[in-house]
Amino acid sequence: MSIYTNLLTFVTFLVYFTNASIQVPKIKLNDGNEMPAIALGTWLGNATFGRLPPESHEVEQAVKWALDAGYRHIDTAWIYKVEDQVGRGLKGSEVKREDIFITTKLWNDRHAGDDVVPALRESLKNLQLDYVDLYLIHWPCGQFSNSTFDITDYLDTWRGMIEAKKLGLTKSIGLSNFNQEQIQRILDHGLEKPAALQVEINLNLQQPELLAFCKSHNIVVQGYTPFGSLFYSKAAPGAPLPRVDDTNLVEIANKYNKTVPQIALDI
Repeated sequence: MSIYTNLLTFVTFLVYFTNASIQVPKIKLNDGNEMPAIALGTWLGNATFGRLPPESHEVEQAVKWALDAGYRHIDTAWIYKVEDQVGRGLKGSEVKREDIFITTKLWNDRHAGDDVVPALRESLKNLQLDYVDLYLIHWPCGQFSNSTFDITDYLDTWRGMIEAKKLGLTKSIGLSNFNQEQIQRILDHGLEKPAALQVEINLNLQQPELLAFCKSHNIVVQGYTPFGSLFYSKAAPGAPLPRVDDTNLVEIANKYNKTVPQIALDI
């Protein structure tokens, strides 16, 4: 199986539409911008994360396919090393730029406040774009390329994100893999509220307290790895239940004429 095929099956959210005429629901962010609720994740295009070495065109093809299928949100990151392919995929699509929502992320070795804007400019060059729609701090803790930890306060990193937004390089700014206390600290310092938080959310990792916290502050939560350990091929020995053949989930899916993965997403 090629990485291209792998990407099409391992999307951020389950494909339940194949007709580009179907409109993807949009979610209003707290800064007034709107974000499509379904996204194509591109992290498997990187050899570090994928199961097979990627070829130079496979993510590009996946992006084109997704846009043709009706996707309007593409999620990537600098560390995935595929921003250039995402950019080519966007250029090769007939969908207008203003109709596509692009998310990318700041990597750990660029946490210094003054490094944020240059890092985003580098990503924009890779993507062949003038701006992204959402820019996220990938992880709360900075780390240098030699694997030592950067003690830069993420509040300074967040101020750099605010500056990037002021410059028009991104329309919205947010966080990834932050916990409740870390988000609260940003709010306590009177800084701009994050528009979104991207974390792992699935049946095995539901994080109800974090979800409730974000809802109370009008911060949209983006869930990655939405199937968790649902599939046997993704579940390590001893990984928490349920699996795709769970009796209760199968019964619910049959009742509503859905697949178990679709039911898992609804839950």
